[in-house]
Amino acid sequence: MCGRFTLTIDLLTFIELFQIEIPGLNLTPRYNIAPSQPVLTILKQGSQRTAQQMRWGLIPSWAKEPSIGYKMINARAETLEEKPSFRNSFRHRRCLIPADGFYEWRKEGKQKQPYRFTLADQKAFAFAGIWDRWISPDGSEIISCSIITTEANDTVKPLHHRMPVILAEPQLQQIWLDFDNPGEFKGLLKPYAGRMAAYPVSPAVNSPKVDEPGLILPV
Repeated sequence: MCGRFTLTIDLLTFIELFQIEIPGLNLTPRYNIAPSQPVLTILKQGSQRTAQQMRWGLIPSWAKEPSIGYKMINARAETLEEKPSFRNSFRHRRCLIPADGFYEWRKEGKQKQPYRFTLADQKAFAFAGIWDRWISPDGSEIISCSIITTEANDTVKPLHHRMPVILAEPQLQQIWLDFDNPGEFKGLLKPYAGRMAAYPVSPAVNSPKVDEPGLILPV
């Protein structure tokens, strides 16, 4: 699964990597992004990309109330086309969720030691995401998203049997956002095959209230 992640790059790097430029976009480094918090996503509208803040934890449009989103932070790649909660979003509402690392925990004795996973070159990437729009009875709306997961690769497997779907190459990100060729994007839902790095970090990351640069430093 993926229950915490980071996005610490500056705005210029973000624009260069994700081929997007939004006037007035403010990008604050985040070192401990947690479920139910706002996350930055990238959508395709026509031929242009746009950035959208969404709540992490997908709330299906048909849900009676928004608390269901706490159970929907991840969507399994293997069952996306079967689950009513995710099926329509998978077909019609895909997004990129920019990140530069994510956390998993290893049980060591009675403690759980957090580890941060990154690409070997430390570059930012995107999670494959889906999103939906929920409208409350009073007319207010919540736009929310979920990170798609797949089987873990050899780097992640010692800590967890699942990992987020990572789209590191621009052409793969483009395919994920492309609705003209529906057969292509399904082939992206597989474990990341490139080199990754993992290292232990401070247990302070256990608290979603803590969001500071020291969290991503090795211990």
